[in-house]
Amino acid sequence: MARPTLQLHPRKEPAVAHPAATLLLLRNGALGVEVLMTRRSPNASFLPGAYVFPGGRVDADDHQTHTLARAPDAGGRYRTAALAALRETFEELGILLAVQADGRPITRTHLQALDRSRALYPQLQAQGWSLAVDQARMLACWTTDRSVPKRFDTVFFAALMPDQQEPVADEMEQFEPVWVRPQDALAQHQAGNFFMIFPTIRTLHWLSAFEQAGQALAACTEDEPLWNSTPRGGLVGGQPQRFMEQDLPYAELALVCPSGQLEHALDWQHERPVPLLRHLHRLTAPNASVMTGPGTNSYIVGDAASGYIVIDPGPLLNDHIERLLAFTAGQITAIVCTHSHADHSPAARPLAQACARLTGRTPPVLGLASAATARSTAAFAPDRALADGERLMLHDGEHHSTLRVVHTPGHAANHLCLILEEDGLLFSGDHILSGSTTIIDPPDGDMSAYLDSLDRLAQACEEDGIEFILPAHGHVIGWAAQSIAQLKAHRLRREAKVLAAMRAVPQGSLDDWLPLAYDDTPAALWPLARRSLAAHVQRIEQLAML
Repeated sequence: MARPTLQLHPRKEPAVAHPAATLLLLRNGALGVEVLMTRRSPNASFLPGAYVFPGGRVDADDHQTHTLARAPDAGGRYRTAALAALRETFEELGILLAVQADGRPITRTHLQALDRSRALYPQLQAQGWSLAVDQARMLACWTTDRSVPKRFDTVFFAALMPDQQEPVADEMEQFEPVWVRPQDALAQHQAGNFFMIFPTIRTLHWLSAFEQAGQALAACTEDEPLWNSTPRGGLVGGQPQRFMEQDLPYAELALVCPSGQLEHALDWQHERPVPLLRHLHRLTAPNASVMTGPGTNSYIVGDAASGYIVIDPGPLLNDHIERLLAFTAGQITAIVCTHSHADHSPAARPLAQACARLTGRTPPVLGLASAATARSTAAFAPDRALADGERLMLHDGEHHSTLRVVHTPGHAANHLCLILEEDGLLFSGDHILSGSTTIIDPPDGDMSAYLDSLDRLAQACEEDGIEFILPAHGHVIGWAAQSIAQLKAHRLRREAKVLAAMRAVPQGSLDDWLPLAYDDTPAALWPLARRSLAAHVQRIEQLAML
């Protein structure tokens, strides 16, 4: 965990999230699945005027009335929430998922015996009816952002709209019930005519993938959510935008704004370093491409008191070098190249020389020399070679910052990573990327070495308590150990596809195996994938797996 004293936006205890529940009522319309939505009161204390699914807070009575639920095991540990969702739907829209004592469903005629202004559960007991919680399928769990003062932990359920019932809003909490296709609700929201909050929008995106209500329900579970999310917010184009855990910016927001502060700008720009911690900045070079994503990230560790270590100074772009120089005022104690590829190391020597002209001191260029197997464009010789396990130190008078070197061949023979020990951060160079997998290009790239290096990094994550990975391309990566495990599993699945392709066409070539092994990859990327295919083939042949 990053040291609290070095965080830009310190951790603080979020408000308690109150249990709540909501219900998506579905039906098949003429153009596909439709969901019932309703507009909240413009005077509501929470989300006034928003279009929502019916629902509300879990009440004490919901905990005490499990005997009114049909099917003893339905809902599992979420049964109380399921009861609340069904109760709230009745109170707000007059729709009741319930059955009579003989198991027959409640109809519009039966509902005339109930008074929506009175507590529901005693009326059900008097009638001998049960709530059909077994018809409500578990969909998801959403918890309100950490920074919001009024928070809810809301369970989302889905069910078919019961026959012979019609929604009638209570005209107090809810107004204007409407059946709408998810695609239409999203389009209206985009046009500014249908205000919805982030969990509603993301849930509708999920629902829009289905043509029929039954398909959506079949994708749900009986008692486990398909996802459990506490969104985080950042600024995109100066406007707030929220993200789920699987979204690429999420982990960066968790590092920079641990308590959900809506402060961090996520736009990719190249003019100024982006603060991640008080002693850590990222300056992205203006070399965006299909290979580099938004550009190569140069990381600046330290401050004016300690001096700076620059990791991956980037390509030979004068403007980028000048920005690194200006931000550090030339007070750079070392320049570290994770490897020698042309978007990482060429700026090292010019940056060192610029520091010398400005301060009279020349910082050493550190790293590993390129191997004989490297391409001519990746030729590199450091002032001093870094040893595996070596530590580089900074001290500002109050805080020590220790960067430990980890030799990680695979993407390149001279690749290394760095661990900022005190803050549990891994600078991964090109070994681990955000949103894509790195290319392994023989002979300098080696798939077996790459996988072994992943194992080393996984072990380091466990031993050093590493939470975040800072890649050379893209946003910060979270859940470090889990992300590395998923990356290795992906590589091994690809290896299995390559092996299957080789067995299917035993006398084939890379060009024969490529469309079989990478049939899930856009053909436009096959020329790049062909390089990693060669690395997989080399490994398979070395291991005699055929």
